[in-house]
Amino acid sequence: MEPKILKSESNLERVLSNGHFAVTVEIGPPMDCNAEIVLEKARLLKGLADAFNITDNQTGVVRLSSIASAVLIISEGLEPVMQMTCRDRNRLAIQSDILGAAALGIRNCLCIVGDHQSFGAAGKMKGHPGAKNVYDIDSIQLVSALKGMRDEGVQQGGDSLEKRPPFFIGAAWTPLGDPIEIRPLRLKKKIEAGADFIQTQGVFDIGEFKKQMKIIVDMGLHECTAILAGIIVPKNLGMLKYMNSSVAGVSIPESLIKRMEQARLKAGDDKKQAKKNQAEEGIRITVELIKQVQEIPGIRGVHIQAIEWEHRVPEILRRAGLIPRPVFPKKGG
Repeated sequence: MEPKILKSESNLERVLSNGHFAVTVEIGPPMDCNAEIVLEKARLLKGLADAFNITDNQTGVVRLSSIASAVLIISEGLEPVMQMTCRDRNRLAIQSDILGAAALGIRNCLCIVGDHQSFGAAGKMKGHPGAKNVYDIDSIQLVSALKGMRDEGVQQGGDSLEKRPPFFIGAAWTPLGDPIEIRPLRLKKKIEAGADFIQTQGVFDIGEFKKQMKIIVDMGLHECTAILAGIIVPKNLGMLKYMNSSVAGVSIPESLIKRMEQARLKAGDDKKQAKKNQAEEGIRITVELIKQVQEIPGIRGVHIQAIEWEHRVPEILRRAGLIPRPVFPKKGG
């Protein structure tokens, strides 16, 4: 028996509603129209998580669309979490895409602002630093608009919907972003707007994250939404240092950086062994972080981000004791 009436036909919602510790995994679409790349990742990850985030032009560069990629993984039997950014669309385009996604069988939507378009050009890619931001509505307003479409059958502009999009609505949260004092209030606004689940920015500083979660628990916000802690898989020392200096809201403790440095130094001048050592240390760190956040009151799951390293996810989840995943009968089954 379901503990409550579900808002959507989402497997992720069903997992959380039944009290399980949820697992979501990120899938990044390619920078071209090669559907096989998405399908290969789907086949590799099938059965390892409760739902799979499809990013929406992450890092501010053009990629295969989130909606198309979501439909591709549905064809392989996976449940997508479609990301929808405010950066690239006005409210008409957003709501149109929401309706289209619902018609295509997508049942989870993560409402986010999106990486600034200059982000991609800051790396090895040219990107589109001259592209215009849209930001017609912000992520909180996007959550509210989607909730209104689902629960009230009304578009953001007031027009009625004969058939409502049955989405499980998600939002992002950066618990350690500056200024840190406003982060609980930002989360509160997203929950009040209608966020059913939350995926956080990557967590490395467990001590500081615990402090933020205590504030959240004291406010009772953990009872109003399901918070999934973001876990970014570090491949090497360079990645840790880059995230620590350049990724908003990510703080890497010096102890983790030293561990990765030691892993590299153990290999001496052997570059191949150094790469292997760092990769293994990154897996160990990831598994430790997963187990640590599982013990934090108010955390209901994890969101794994193994950026272009999806082939290591099965090992990570096995070592963390998070597979097999709960299975529920399909609707009507």
